[in-house]
Amino acid sequence: GYFGSRKSELSIALDDCMAALDLFLQNDFEEALSRLHCRTTDSMYHALTYATVLEMQAMMTFDPADISAAGNTMKDAQAVCQRFRKKSSFNSMVSRSFTEEELHAEVCYAECLLQRAALTFLQDENMISFIKGGIKVRNSYQIYKELHAVLLSSTCVHGDSHGHFEGGVKLGVGAFNLMLSMLPSRILKLLEFVGFSGNKEFGLQQLQEGSSAHTFRAFLCNMLLLCYHTFMSFILGTGEGDVEDAEKLLQPYLKHADRMLIQVHIYPQFTKKTGTVSVCVSQAIARFEECCEAQQQWKQFHHMCYWELMWCFTYKRRWKMAYFYADLLSKESAWSKATYVYMKGAYLSMLTNEECQPFVESEVALFRQVPGLKQKIAGKSLPTEKFAIRKARRYLAETPHPLPAPPLEMMYIWNGYTVIGKHKDLTEGMLKTLDEAQKNLDQHPKTEFSVDDQCVLSLLKGLCLKHLGRLEEAEHYFTLVLCNETQIRLDHYLVPNALLEHGLLCLEQGRQEEAIKLLEAAKQNYKHYSMESRTHFRIQAALHKAKATLDNGIHPLISSS
Repeated sequence: GYFGSRKSELSIALDDCMAALDLFLQNDFEEALSRLHCRTTDSMYHALTYATVLEMQAMMTFDPADISAAGNTMKDAQAVCQRFRKKSSFNSMVSRSFTEEELHAEVCYAECLLQRAALTFLQDENMISFIKGGIKVRNSYQIYKELHAVLLSSTCVHGDSHGHFEGGVKLGVGAFNLMLSMLPSRILKLLEFVGFSGNKEFGLQQLQEGSSAHTFRAFLCNMLLLCYHTFMSFILGTGEGDVEDAEKLLQPYLKHADRMLIQVHIYPQFTKKTGTVSVCVSQAIARFEECCEAQQQWKQFHHMCYWELMWCFTYKRRWKMAYFYADLLSKESAWSKATYVYMKGAYLSMLTNEECQPFVESEVALFRQVPGLKQKIAGKSLPTEKFAIRKARRYLAETPHPLPAPPLEMMYIWNGYTVIGKHKDLTEGMLKTLDEAQKNLDQHPKTEFSVDDQCVLSLLKGLCLKHLGRLEEAEHYFTLVLCNETQIRLDHYLVPNALLEHGLLCLEQGRQEEAIKLLEAAKQNYKHYSMESRTHFRIQAALHKAKATLDNGIHPLISSS
């Protein structure tokens, strides 16, 4: 009976790794890493957890050195998992018999591949790395698909760590379904995911189940769900994250006030973006400030807070405060100096001459610095950075051509209008600022950029009006952008985006067919414009929604004879 009650090596390792993750969540980063480090060469779970913590760090810092260190550590972890895997044969997994340890080795191996692919995308946005990452993604996908079948089969071994194995499969299957459902079809073709398509609902359900069991992967399932509800659905989707779901997911973490890590990362995003009446932008601001005081080891967390604070003050049109946070970021964060300095210039441009007195810098001087700050890491250039550089070029001429309301335009790129749209007062404030910018534009003599500027203001006004329920006026402004299409000189991104917003407006009114036409036009007819992939993600999400409502029996289905 002695052996029966003895915990297996595997479950001892899992307990240890969960304890280390807990330390990590309580901001005890050093302790967590040293606890894991001593066993990274002989235990697959220690190796995987150690590499995962480094990867999270790299995702926060965006520092090329951190990214490559995390990548190498993940590669080592993969080699450790490989040692525990069953020798491969060409039969499908379901028909072979595995020990419990071998099953865990498969799921850990697939997870290493998936995380390495994520790092490849992070490292470099060019096609070569995309394909390289894609190969890892495909292998990982295959393993998860087979493991899912193993889980459902009657021959699957149920050892004492079975729950952790099951959680690992749910994490992978959930992540893939969610990811593939969001990717535009042209990217799926590139990755040769032929015949694969994600099922978003199934993905969410798998992650939900994975996060509710108390297992090693619950935390990662939880993080993915939170990221989806707060960040991805806002930046890449149609902006309808599920607030209640996010709220529920956060509860267990919010009980521990010391677990600031989670709060820093997610809570503020979520208070800011969901705008339930009870949680206002001001509360988000207070929460961010607390977060910065909670821990000093990882400056990167502060940077994420500063970034969010910058936007919170932008929503409130408190330009000096927003400038203050952009300035902090430009001094401290390595992510994108060009973007931060551009934002500093953008905020100064909103102030009157008198208000600008206390600032040492001038907007023109700031904008002129932007192109020189371009990152040249392994050919990587962030889309936001490219956008800022293109915009700043107008200040390079001897007599600069000022931009009409640059922070409000960048706010669109980061989907800020969906956020303020839930607050009538903030939206009315923005509209007021846009009207002032319009007056200013009308008073100045026409230049070669006048049409571009007019179209920027039209798109942003349309968005504010839409959120205020003044739909006919909003539609008028979206159409205005389209009418001026041929005269736009530089801001070509405005046309597909105006079509997208017009499509979403039609969708809100139940005009599905019209919406689909506008969205398809946005998707098919425009190429090589700023922030293109972000717009494609949003179009994809909107089309998905439009087609779903069409299929849901709003129209009598014609029976096929």
